[in-house]
Formats: sequence, structure tokens, C-alpha cells
Amino acid sequence: MALSFCSRPSLFPGGGGSVQTGIASWYGADFHGRKTSNREIYDMYDLTAAHKTLPFGTKVMVTNLTNGCSVCVRINDRGPFVEGRIIDLSLAAARLIDMIGPGTAPVRLDILKDQPRGLRPVRYAVQVGAFVVEENAQALEGALARKYGAVRVSLFEAGARTFYRVRIPAKDLEASERLAEKLARDGYRPLICEYD
Repeated sequence: MALSFCSRPSLFPGGGGSVQTGIASWYGADFHGRKTSNREIYDMYDLTAAHKTLPFGTKVMVTNLTNGCSVCVRINDRGPFVEGRIIDLSLAAARLIDMIGPGTAPVRLDILKDQPRGLRPVRYAVQVGAFVVEENAQALEGALARKYGAVRVSLFEAGARTFYRVRIPAKDLEASERLAEKLARDGYRPLICEYD
């Protein structure tokens, strides 16, 4: 399924809606150890973010629209102050949705506390690799299955290219975070993703 996004940020409807789309950026070492706008000390290894208007403490699910990977962050700072950008992520948050290299990415923000009841629960997986050669994905699937159990290969089409994504389903966000930590200790570069 193709994902669309708008380059101009859409507003939270009436100031109380739960979705916003636009461009995310990240900030790291230059600000590490400095005070944030809510007087905390910025730790680039925490899952936090800066937003221009959301109340401090708001928890937001940030989804990278180029790869479907998501991370939950807490707003503790103000910014970004570059036109067209809607959120500034910590280094750790940006790494989890694979936007360190590009520096920016189109994202969707979902305010977790404002999500209406009755929506299907968000499902999570930890992505361990993405390949253009299906056999490589299957080889990793087999290697992971011996230690981690249920492993899935899913297709993702980006333009004319097809990627084979190797993912391990997780029960919830906390379980996906624990799984990602375990995979990282084993030498992998995991990404926490929301999936349909």
C-alpha cells in the first residue's frame, strides 16, 4: 500500500485532534547535557522530542512514512525552529525509525492519550533487516527463528523496487522494546515498527 504525505504540516484539528503530518528532524550531541525548555537535562539517548505547541509530557507515536517504523516519544522541549518541520527527535528516537542518515523524514504524529476508543490496537514488530534479494531475507529468517521463534518476511514496495523485510512480531510496545534490546546485544540493528 502506498503511503502519502503532505509537505506542509497539517494541523491538529481544533487544537485537540490526534494526528499531524509533516517533516521530522533530530538533534543530538550539540545539545546533550543542556537544559530543555521544561528544565530537564537533555539526554540524546532518551526517547524524547521537541514540539512547538504540544504540552510537556505528551506522549506521541512518531511513524516514519518512508519505512513504516514507529517510536513513542515524550515531549520535553520546544522546536524545531526550521520552517516546515513539525518535530525534533532525540538521537535515540531518530535511530529507531532509521532517519539518522537522511537527517529528516516525512512522519505522522499520533497523540497517544487522545486516541479515540474503539480503534484496533496498534501492533508492533521489530525489523531486523530489509533486502532486495528474497533469498537473503529467508536466510536471516531461518537464523533468527532458531533463537527468537516466530519470524516473518513481509513485502514493501517503494517505487519500482521491492524490499523483503524480516520482522519479529511483538505483543505490545514494551515487548518490542525488550526484544529490540536483546537483538542489539546480539549484534543486530533492530527497528521497532507498527504494522497492519
